[in-house]
Amino acid sequence: MLEQSNDSLLFKFIAFYFACESSQQKVEHSKKTDSISTNGSEAYDSLKAQEYGADDYGMKKYVLAFLKKGPNRDMDSTKAAELQVAHLENIEKMAIEGKLVLAGPFLGEGDLRGIYVFNVETIAEAEELTRTDSAIQAGSLVMELREWYGSAALMAINDLHNTLVKKDITEE
Repeated sequence: MLEQSNDSLLFKFIAFYFACESSQQKVEHSKKTDSISTNGSEAYDSLKAQEYGADDYGMKKYVLAFLKKGPNRDMDSTKAAELQVAHLENIEKMAIEGKLVLAGPFLGEGDLRGIYVFNVETIAEAEELTRTDSAIQAGSLVMELREWYGSAALMAINDLHNTLVKKDITEE
């Protein structure tokens, strides 16, 4: 009976050992898979990286603009609507030129109204672009500009966005 117990114990030990070994192999395989998918080296596209201005980490410098309420917000609804259309047309123009990567309003009320992500090297270049915005010219909005380091993949957003647009926002 003692021999059967030892044999049974040995069998359990061997089963436990192989179960642990199998689990360890799964963990190691998972780690390898995670490093491949997160590091992206197997899918690296040097042409796309160059086109988007990516550094070795797939990142690049942008200038981020926080659009805030300006001092001149009291205007009739007709003037406000005209100003909004001109603002949106300017956004579209900068995006077509490749200078504006991303733009959008914040939802709800508050002083912070929206953001721009400029594809420029310096704050001075971004300031020049902000001066083309009718809402900035009218004092309805002011901008706070900051250099920002983010994914170079943002450069693909406008092309992707254009495939999703069903209705032109300036026609509303």
